[in-house]
Amino acid sequence: MRLKGKLNRLLQTSLFRVIRREVNRIAGSWVLLFTTIFGPAAVFMLVSWMFSAAVVRDLPVTVVDNDQTQLSRKIARMIDALPAANVVFKSVTLEEARARMMKGDVDAVIYIPEGLEKSVQKGNQSELALYLNNTNVVKGGVLQSQLVTVLSTISGGVKLLTMVKKGIRPEDAIQKVQPIKPDVHLLFNPYGNYAYFLMMGLLPLLALVFIFMGTSYAIGIEMKEGTGAEWIHTAGNSTTVALIGKLIPYIVLFFAGLMFMNILLIRVMGTPLNGSLAMVLFSEFLLILAYQAMAIVLLTVTINLRLTLSLGSAYTMMALTFSGLTFPTMGMPLLAKLFSFVFPYTFWLKVFLSQSLRGEPMHEAILPLLLLLPYILTGVLAFPLFKKRLSDERWRTKA
Repeated sequence: MRLKGKLNRLLQTSLFRVIRREVNRIAGSWVLLFTTIFGPAAVFMLVSWMFSAAVVRDLPVTVVDNDQTQLSRKIARMIDALPAANVVFKSVTLEEARARMMKGDVDAVIYIPEGLEKSVQKGNQSELALYLNNTNVVKGGVLQSQLVTVLSTISGGVKLLTMVKKGIRPEDAIQKVQPIKPDVHLLFNPYGNYAYFLMMGLLPLLALVFIFMGTSYAIGIEMKEGTGAEWIHTAGNSTTVALIGKLIPYIVLFFAGLMFMNILLIRVMGTPLNGSLAMVLFSEFLLILAYQAMAIVLLTVTINLRLTLSLGSAYTMMALTFSGLTFPTMGMPLLAKLFSFVFPYTFWLKVFLSQSLRGEPMHEAILPLLLLLPYILTGVLAFPLFKKRLSDERWRTKA
C-alpha cells in the first residue's frame, strides 16, 4: 500500500502530467507519429535495401579493339572477368565509345591500339589507353583500381614471358619484373564494402533529420497553436519541467529508432562492431540530447516554426559534408575545419567509427564524446530566453 501511494504521488507530479500530455499529443498527431516512429523505420529499411548489394559490381565498360589479336582478346576477357566491370559493348571506333560514355551508357573505355601484340613481341614499350568517367567518385575509384590492377598484371606477365624467352630463369625474371613485392593489409573494411562506408554515415544522419524536425515541431506547434499557456500550466508554471517532460517521450522513441538502426547495421548488414556497444549506445543518447538542444536554440532565436524547420533541414544535412567521412577534416581549409565544430554529428561519428569499424580502446572515444556536452549545455542555457519567448502574449493564446 505504501508503494502504491508513492507511485500515485509520483504520477501526479507536474513532470509526469507533462509526459502524459505529450504521449497523448503524439498518439493523436500523424505528423508526430511519422517523425518519431514510422518515418525513421521506413527510411532506414529503404536505405538498407538500396545498399544491400554491398559492393560495386558489373559497371558497364566498352572495349575498342583495333588490334584484333590473341593478346587483345585476352585483355578484353580479363577485364570482363573483373567483379566491378562488365564489357557490354565492343565499339568499332574511339568516337563511338566516347559517344556511349557521353550518353552515360558506359563508365569506362579501354582503347587497344593496332599493332599492340607485334610491338609487345618485339619487346618495345606499348601504350593502352583507359578513359574513365569519374563523375561518381565511388564507381570511378573502384573501376580504376581494378582495371589498373588487371592491366598491370598483363603487362607483368608479358615482360616475364619475354625474359624467359631470352633465356633468363623464371625465378630471376620474376625478381626483375617485381623487385619490390608489396604486402598489403586492408584494415577496417577489407572487403571494399561501400555499405560500411556510406550507411554508417547516412543512416545516423537521416535519424538526426527526424530528431531535429520532430523536436522542433513538437515544441514549435505549441507556440503556433497558442497552447503554450496550457503546456506551462500543466508543468506547474515551470518552463524547465515543461521542456524536460515534453522531451522525455521523444528521447525514448528516438532512442528506440536508433536501436532499430543498430540492428539493421550490425545484424542485417553485417557491419563490424569491434569495440564497445555500451559506448556506442551512450553516444547515441547524447547525440539525441545534443540535437534536441540545438532545436530549442534555433526555435528560441527564430520564434518561427516554419523557419526553424527550413534551417534545421539544412543544418542536419550539411553535417555529413563537414564530418570528415567523405573528405578528411585534416585536408579541409581552416574555415571548413572551424565550421565542422557547428555540428554535434562530427564528434559523434568519431565515437561511432572508433567503436565499430576500428575497434579502438574506449579511452580513444572519450574526448569526442565529451565534446557533445557543450551542445547540450547550449540548449540548457537557452531555457531562460525560451521561457521569456513563451511568455509573450502572442504565443499564449491561439491565433
